[in-house]
Amino acid sequence: MPELPEVEVVRRGLERWVDGRTVGEVEVLHPRAVRRHPAGGADFAARLMGHRLGTARRRGKYLWIPLADSDSSVLGHLGMSGQLLVQPESAPDEKHLRIRVRFDDALGTELRFVDQRTFGGLSLHENTPDGLPDVIGHIARDPLDPEFDDAAFQAALRQRRTTIKRALLDQSLISGVGNIYADEALWRARLHYERPTASLTRPRSAELLGHVRDVMNAALAAGGTSFDSLYVNVNGESGYFDRSLDAYGREDEPCHRCGTPMRRRPWMNRSSYFCPRCQRPPRATAAVTIGA
Repeated sequence: MPELPEVEVVRRGLERWVDGRTVGEVEVLHPRAVRRHPAGGADFAARLMGHRLGTARRRGKYLWIPLADSDSSVLGHLGMSGQLLVQPESAPDEKHLRIRVRFDDALGTELRFVDQRTFGGLSLHENTPDGLPDVIGHIARDPLDPEFDDAAFQAALRQRRTTIKRALLDQSLISGVGNIYADEALWRARLHYERPTASLTRPRSAELLGHVRDVMNAALAAGGTSFDSLYVNVNGESGYFDRSLDAYGREDEPCHRCGTPMRRRPWMNRSSYFCPRCQRPPRATAAVTIGA
């Protein structure tokens, strides 16, 4: 599932290639691609046509394009395999093309939503006073947002009766962090994923937040993380941060810091990757985690 760096890479591409263009025609080629738009594909197409697109925006993992001449936005949900591609109008259709947006200009490119697994989609929503699509109004700011409140985040961590990785993945607390970058930040901070949030001091939580930002900025510089051809930018190019991962996906490989074989443990229908030496578990789970 794309996380903040991957979604931001796509947003930047849309800002470059789509900003200010007027929609001339919309084709919805698969109904699941607009299932989050309750009125259906024909309504989605009719309501989008003729509008001028604004600058693509993002909060956490959520991406949207405001309609510059209305109070609505097109919300994009990439799901597991969704791609927003800017292609020449003459390019052959992709096998899993779901939505096509043509523009009322002579630039010769169009926006395509391609989705092999059909978990993603596009939908139109009214905006909140803050300019967010109303269905994501509850999503917290992300750590790369200039208005992210570090002190409020640190205080909320200590008040939560949960563990640190669960907190990092709570999009109402901090958005944009998913399984990959949570594991990476926790490895950098030498924190076990089951560490209780209430046990973190303010300096320790500030350090962790710094690592979250550092790993996301590093991933952004590398174009995001691509394990296969399903995540690409708007030009169809894959990111290469997977070559720089220190924790995620490295089971039994030596820790880049101490050489101890990395471990993987099932966690909330996912996996957590960690170093059993650098990221020692809390006492209550030590016997289960290290002795397993």
